Amino acid sequence: MKCGPKPRSPYRFALTTGTIFEESKKPLIMWFKVLHLMVTSKKGISALQIHRMLGTGSYQTAWYMCMRLRAGMKDPDFRKLMGIVEVDETYMGGLDKNRHASKKKHIRGTGGKIPVIGAISRKGNVVCKMIERADMPTMHRFVHEVVDKEKVSLIATDEHSGYQYLDRWQGLPHQTVGHAQGEYVRGIVHTNTMESFWSLLKRGVIGTYHHVSAKYLPLYLAEFQFRFNNRKEADIFGKAIGGC
Repeated sequence: MKCGPKPRSPYRFALTTGTIFEESKKPLIMWFKVLHLMVTSKKGISALQIHRMLGTGSYQTAWYMCMRLRAGMKDPDFRKLMGIVEVDETYMGGLDKNRHASKKKHIRGTGGKIPVIGAISRKGNVVCKMIERADMPTMHRFVHEVVDKEKVSLIATDEHSGYQYLDRWQGLPHQTVGHAQGEYVRGIVHTNTMESFWSLLKRGVIGTYHHVSAKYLPLYLAEFQFRFNNRKEADIFGKAIGGC
C-alpha cells in the first residue's frame, strides 16, 4: 500500500519526519552539537566558527544548518504580554559613512537602516519583529498584537510620535519618558529593559555575525528572542529540540 504522494511512494517513516532534520545527510548528533552551541552562546555563534569547530564539510553546510535551526526557534505558542510592558524601536545596519565608497547612499540618520520594534514584559518575555517603517499605524498594530489589553498595567515608551494616542485610540495605560530632554527614568516609567535587549542583539550582530541582511534578519531575531525568553530554562537545549 502506497503511503505518500508520488514520486516518494511508498514512503518510509523515520524519527526525523516532519522535523527540520528530515532528509538531512548530516547525522543527528552533528545537528545537536550545532544547536547546543547556538543556544548556549549568549551573543550567538557564527556559521564559520561552527564550521571550524565541528568540521561540517563546508561553510555553506554550517550556514544552512544554522538557518534551519533558527527557523525552529520561532515561538508557536506566543502569549500576549502582561503587567508593565516596555515598547521600543531600534534600527539595524551600519552608518553610511562607514560604507565603501561604491555603496554609500549619502543619507543621514536612520535612512537606509532596517527598523525593528520590540516589547518586553518586566522580568518576563520579549517579542520583536522587523517592520517596513516606524510610523503610527505600524506601531499601534504591533502593540495591539503583542499586549494583553485586559492584563497590562502600564505601557512605557519613549516620546516617538508613533506611540502617540495609545491611551486614546487603543484604551491602554500609556506613559512616556523624554529621551530628547535627558529623561530616562521617571519612577516605574522607562524602557531600559527593552534597550538592554537591543544592546545584546546589536553586540551579537556586530561582534559575531558582522553583517545580517534584511532577508534573514527575522531568523536572527527569532534566535535572540528564544535565548532571552528561555534564559532561566535549565534544559534550554531540550526546549529548542522540542520546537524543531
